[in-house]
Amino acid sequence: MAERVVLLHGIWNNRPVLWPLAARLRAEGFEAETFGYPSVLGGAEAAAQQLAAKLRLDARKGRAPAHLVGHSLGGLVCLLAAQDVELPVQRIVCLGSPLTGSGAARAVHRRGLAFGMGRSARVLLKGLEHAPPQRQVGAIAGTMEVGLGRLFGTFTGPHDGTVAVGETRLPGLVDHMEVRATHMGLLVSRVVAEYVAHFLRNGRFA
Repeated sequence: MAERVVLLHGIWNNRPVLWPLAARLRAEGFEAETFGYPSVLGGAEAAAQQLAAKLRLDARKGRAPAHLVGHSLGGLVCLLAAQDVELPVQRIVCLGSPLTGSGAARAVHRRGLAFGMGRSARVLLKGLEHAPPQRQVGAIAGTMEVGLGRLFGTFTGPHDGTVAVGETRLPGLVDHMEVRATHMGLLVSRVVAEYVAHFLRNGRFA
């Protein structure tokens, strides 16, 4: 039976941006599905609760626990949900997720534009302190420095145009990988898909 993987998009996006990665993971033999949520009007915490409710319902229906893959804010949603140690979740991969908080988001906040992040502002500004215990979590960061985030934030070190590599490093990660890709390019990269598939199978990117 194919291993399940649920993919989550980032802020201001929706399920279609996940289709290329989902297709590549299906070609790798996974049963891939996408999970959409209102990233601005609902927010990350509400999305984490909705994701957890879906996974619990799946379990009651006899479905196997799922791996989670989240892009940008979606990675934070995955980790918020996975803080429940009883949730039927396997391995988790975060793609370009500002796990320790987003410098670009803080720059937007300073300019009085935080309303654009809606109810996800708090988690984007603050980030998390540690990956959920007893979970195997890996993160992939992009290093192609092209993107709209450059208009709002001053980056320290390499970045993907929206999120700095340093912001993707969180205590408790079991592995971390840097890939030559932009923030949105992480979702269409063949190399990224191969690393994700390897981590979901083995708990390491290489």
